[in-house]
Order: sequence, then C-alpha cells, then structure tokens
Amino acid sequence: MDLQGYGIPDDLLYTKEHEWARQEGHAVKIGITDYAAKTLNDVVYVTTPKLGGKVQQFQTMGTVESIKAVSELYSPVSGTVTKVNSRLDMSPELVNKSPYGEGWLIEVEPADLESERKKLLDSKAYSAYLSTLLK
Repeated sequence: MDLQGYGIPDDLLYTKEHEWARQEGHAVKIGITDYAAKTLNDVVYVTTPKLGGKVQQFQTMGTVESIKAVSELYSPVSGTVTKVNSRLDMSPELVNKSPYGEGWLIEVEPADLESERKKLLDSKAYSAYLSTLLK
C-alpha cells in the first residue's frame, strides 16, 4: 500500500473522518485532508458553520459537495468559530487544489484543546489508519 500520493503534514492533528486541525496561536484552523479531497474529486459546494457559531468535537459542522456525493464534515475540536473561509463560496475547488492551504474551512477558538487533542491522531497514527483503508 502506497501513501506517497497523499500529503500528510507532520504539524497537523487528524480525525478518522479525514479532517485536520492546525493550532495557530490560540486558534485552531480546520480543513479536510488530501485523502478526503482526492476521494471527493471535484468539490462544487461547501457549507460551514457561521461566524460565532459553536462546534463540538466529532460532531457535524457542515458539508462538502462534489460531483459524486455530499459528505458531512466533522469538527476535530470544540469551540467558537472565529473565521470562515469565504473564498470557498466562489471557489470551492480550493479544497481540492490546496486542502492544507487556501482550501481551509474554518478557524475556531477552542474550548478545551488540551484534553481534546488527545482524542486526535498525529500524522504517524493517521498514516497508519489510512493504510488500513487503502489495502
């Protein structure tokens, strides 16, 4: 099984639903993984929580729609939404082109990052999990 085609940055935490979380100061930026972006193929629409909305760890926070299907998005952390990537309204394909960069979804002020981060996967654990899916 070859993970070479999938980017899995070492500085992120991951969910088994293929979302990522990156701590940036006191905030946490959230997006979907390269694996999810490639699996979905052509993303045509993204829904995210509104600015000021609340998200709960591992609970639905929106959807991503591709030509193939609509998939739910799950928040890797709990907290309050402080930023929404409004560029996705006009350019949802950014999720495919740059899932760890310009295609990020939301930024959250986390409620309890220290305890919740223990429930997330580091890059090594996510790679191992992904390899079980790609057998």
